[in-house]
Amino acid sequence: MDAKEKQLEFIKIYLKPTLKDFGYKTSGQTWWKDKGEFYTLINLQNFSWNTKNEVNFCFNIGIVLKSEIKDVTKKPKIYDVIVHLRENSYLSDKNDKHSFRNKTGYLLENHTDMTDFYKELKSDFENFVLPKLEKLNSLQDCIDNFGKIPFFGERLINAIKIKK
Repeated sequence: MDAKEKQLEFIKIYLKPTLKDFGYKTSGQTWWKDKGEFYTLINLQNFSWNTKNEVNFCFNIGIVLKSEIKDVTKKPKIYDVIVHLRENSYLSDKNDKHSFRNKTGYLLENHTDMTDFYKELKSDFENFVLPKLEKLNSLQDCIDNFGKIPFFGERLINAIKIKK
C-alpha cells in the first residue's frame, strides 16, 4: 500500500467515524460541529508536493462565527474561519514531536507502520484536539481560549463585539 492509499484508509477507518461520533458533519476533507452561535471546524490540508509514496498533511482547526457567514444555510468552509490554527497549537510539547510529525504537520510514507501512526494520531486528537474543542460551548469560551492569541484573538473579539 502506498502512502496516499494509507492516508485515504486512515481517513475512512479512523478520522471520519471518530469525528462523526463527536458530532461533526463532513464535506470532503472538512468537518464542522454546530455549537450554537459558532462552529468548530477541522480541515485536512494536503500539500502540492505530495507524491503517492510520501504524503505530508496538516489539520487547520478553527472557529467559524455564524454572524460572519453570508449564508448560514450553507456548510461552513475553511475560508470562513476567524480563528485559524494548526493542530500543533492544540498539542502538548511532547505530542508535537512524535515520529510522524514534521515541520508541516504529519508525514505518511510507504513504509509507515500504520498501527503506530493510528496510535499517535488517535492520541493527538482524542487527548488534545477534540477535548479542547469540546470545551468550547459559548462565545465567551472562545474568547477565553483564543482571545490572547496575536491577530486571531483580536479578530475574534472585534467580530463578536461588532455583531452584538
